[in-house]
Amino acid sequence: MKNLIILSISLITLLSCKNTKRDISKQFPLLERKESLRQGKEWENSHNMYTRLAEAVRKNPHAPKPYIEMAELFMMEARVTGEHGYYYSNGLKLIALAEQNMMNDKDQKFRALSDKASIQLSLHQFANAKVTAEEAVKINPYNAQIYGALVDAHVELGDYKTAVAMADKMVSIRPDLRSYSRISYLRELYGDMPGAIDAMKQAVEAGMPGYEETAWTRLQLGNLYKKNHDIMNASMQYNMILQERKDYPFAIAALADLEKSKNNLVTADSLIDLAIQDIPEVAFYITKAEIKKQQGKKDEAKRLSDEVIHMLNDDQASGHKMDLTYAHVYKDLFNDLDKSMEYAMKEYSIRPNNAEVNKFISDLYITMGKNDLAMKYVEKSKVTKI
Repeated sequence: MKNLIILSISLITLLSCKNTKRDISKQFPLLERKESLRQGKEWENSHNMYTRLAEAVRKNPHAPKPYIEMAELFMMEARVTGEHGYYYSNGLKLIALAEQNMMNDKDQKFRALSDKASIQLSLHQFANAKVTAEEAVKINPYNAQIYGALVDAHVELGDYKTAVAMADKMVSIRPDLRSYSRISYLRELYGDMPGAIDAMKQAVEAGMPGYEETAWTRLQLGNLYKKNHDIMNASMQYNMILQERKDYPFAIAALADLEKSKNNLVTADSLIDLAIQDIPEVAFYITKAEIKKQQGKKDEAKRLSDEVIHMLNDDQASGHKMDLTYAHVYKDLFNDLDKSMEYAMKEYSIRPNNAEVNKFISDLYITMGKNDLAMKYVEKSKVTKI
C-alpha cells in the first residue's frame, strides 16, 4: 500500500511537471519578416535565436533569462518591422513572466527592469519608464544603458537639467553610440547645432555598419543636417544608410520628405510608397497624406488621414500614448484646431513641463488668434531652443 501511494505521488508530480511545460511559440509567435527586411543572415539569426529561446523555456519554464532574451529579441523586431503594437505589448508580457520567477537574481532583475523601461519609453509611457529605470539604478548604478533611459525619460517629462546630469553620467561610464546620440540630442535642445552634429557623428562612428541601431543613428545625423538647412549632407547620409542597410524604410521615407520639401511631389510619392510597402509606420502614412494634400487630391488625402486616425487608435489600444501625434494630425491634416487642442491638452496634463508640448500649444493658440492664452505656454517653451 505504501509503495502504491509513493507511485501515485510520483505520477502526480510527473504530470504536474509536464503541465508546466510552456510552448512559448504558441503564446508569443515570432512574426515573419517581409523579404525586403530580412537583411541577409540577420533574419536567419533572429529566427534561430527565437527557436533556441522557445526550447529553453519549454525545458525550464521557471528560468527568467530566456523570457528576458526573447523580450529583447522582440524589441529589435519591433524596430526593424514596425510591428510596435504586437512586439512591445508582448515584450512587456514576457518580462512579467520573467519577474514571476526572478527569485533573488539581481542581475536578471536589473536586466528585466532595463528592458521594461526601454519598452515603456517606446510606448511614450515616460513617467512609468522613469520609475522603472530608477528602480533598476538601485540594483546597478554602474550601467550606462540605464542612465540612457533616465536621460530620455527626464527629457520627455521636461526636467532638462536632470537629463543633462544623467547624460554626463552615462558618457562617463561608457562613451558609445547610445551615449553620444543622447549628448547630441541635448545639444540640439539647447540650440548647439554644430555640437549636436559633431556628437552624432561620433555616435555613427561608434556603431557597426549595417546594424539597425547604426542606421537609425545615421538617420538622426541626416535629420540634424536637414534641420540645419544642409540638404546636400542630409541626402548624403540617407543614401549612405541605404548602401549599408539595403531598403531601410526610414531612410527611404526621409528621402521622400526631402523631395516633398522641394515640391517634387511625384518623386516623394513614389518613395514614400516604397517605405509603406515595407513597414506599417504611421509617420509614413502621414507623409503620404500630406503629399496628396499638397497635390490638391482632397479625396485621397481624406482617405489617408482617416487611415492615420485608425492606425493611431490601434496604437493607443496597445498601450502606445499618442496624444501629441493626434494633435499634430488634427491640426495639419484635418485643419481641426479645436480637436487638436483637445489632444494637446491631454498631453500637457501628463507632461506640463515639456518644451515641445508647450511650444505646440502656444503656436496653436496663436494660430487660433488667442495670443493672450498662448503666453502661459510661451515661457515654458523657451526652456530649450526647439
